[in-house]
Amino acid sequence: MRHEEGGFSSGSILLSFLLGGMVGAGLALLMAPQSGQETRRRIKELADDVKGKSSEYVSHAKEKVSSSIEKGKDIIGEKKTAISAAIEAGKEAYEREVHK
Repeated sequence: MRHEEGGFSSGSILLSFLLGGMVGAGLALLMAPQSGQETRRRIKELADDVKGKSSEYVSHAKEKVSSSIEKGKDIIGEKKTAISAAIEAGKEAYEREVHK
């Protein structure tokens, strides 16, 4: 991922924001006046929600990384072909000049 001027990537900022929100929601659940059983149920629901969202985030990040790698490979292949063609053209030009 590309880093911004502050040194943090947009993905890490988003992840920090989401995790901070989840911690805040968990603390709110613990401080709320309700029975222990209800609190445990809500914490379990929150944990399941965090697990699902984090899985989605990781999956999305993997897709972006894979896509970036493929694009990089394509660009390298194109540049390699162009460089090879330029080298061959240079060799041919050199040979023509030597034989003159």
